[in-house]
Amino acid sequence: MKTPFTPQALAAYLGAVHGRAVSDVRVTPLGGGRQGDKGYGYGIPLRIDYMYDGAPRRAVVETVRPGPFGHEHMADRAQSLLWAHDAFGRLPRHVVSLDVGAVRSSGALVQLGNAEELFMLAEFVEGAEYADDLLKLRAGKALSPLDETRADALCDYLVEIHRVAGPDPGLYVRRIRELLGHGECIFGVVDSYPAGALDARLQEIERRCLAWRWKLKTRTHRLRQVHGDFHPRNIMFRQGMDFSALDRSRGEWGDAADDVTCLTLNYLFFSLQRSGKLEGDFERLWRRFWDRYLERSGDREILEVAAPFLAFRGLVMANPLWYPALDAGVRRKLFNFINAVLAEERFEPARANAYCG
Repeated sequence: MKTPFTPQALAAYLGAVHGRAVSDVRVTPLGGGRQGDKGYGYGIPLRIDYMYDGAPRRAVVETVRPGPFGHEHMADRAQSLLWAHDAFGRLPRHVVSLDVGAVRSSGALVQLGNAEELFMLAEFVEGAEYADDLLKLRAGKALSPLDETRADALCDYLVEIHRVAGPDPGLYVRRIRELLGHGECIFGVVDSYPAGALDARLQEIERRCLAWRWKLKTRTHRLRQVHGDFHPRNIMFRQGMDFSALDRSRGEWGDAADDVTCLTLNYLFFSLQRSGKLEGDFERLWRRFWDRYLERSGDREILEVAAPFLAFRGLVMANPLWYPALDAGVRRKLFNFINAVLAEERFEPARANAYCG
């Protein structure tokens, strides 16, 4: 099927959503997570500019492309989009979904019906990815007070949303189970590695993660409101500390460690790319974030449960599919880090370089 997202089709669809005709529809691809040195992305979002009721409007069309990571069937992709439409607006500072639409085999866009594929219409927010800040630091820019206050703002945001306890202990058990078995998580990411020299190491990581599932699954008191994919490409900053979050994933409830490790591991990741170890400005951000989160949340138990979440994010970063241009030495240190934290009973942020080997 050719792309159904033509200006004409979108004009008809947006008219149905608003209940009144729209005009001057323009479509611009936004890149779909392939900016910079990141390789794979689940979809390519489209920015839609149009006129409605005499005023300019903007929105984003989100799709999930067929493929691995649990996205093989149309029903898989539909589930992801329908959940996102329902959940986005309940998280503070998150963009809001406006509608879920369907594409028919004819190429027509309908609000729902005899669907070939589904898509989501979300609000458009201005800003630049937080990843841009980290790329500048990796390139040699000196750490500024704004870099520190932005890290503080992100830390405080997580402390705030993690204060909200979840409603059903069974959702914690599910979230830990899916940390291993979901197509987008540990087992799915491992399956996307090329077969060969790493097979034995990946199998050992899976074995250790399975043991961690049994350590964590009874800690249902930890169920909290989460974002679920709080990495620098899902955070859009405007002026100062004003930001919005994008693309929360895989459930409204989980463990706070998921969000904290997702963001902080990027400080280690960018520092390894810059100098082969955690040091300088990135180490300052790493320590500042962890110390502040532990102090303000009072959640020191997070250090006892962080290991499999760090393993998950590290497996994505070390994966040639996601980061094809990554230096082999950085991949090796990420694998050292994963194995080291899985072997410890308690994660110690101050030992990051020792974990890398």
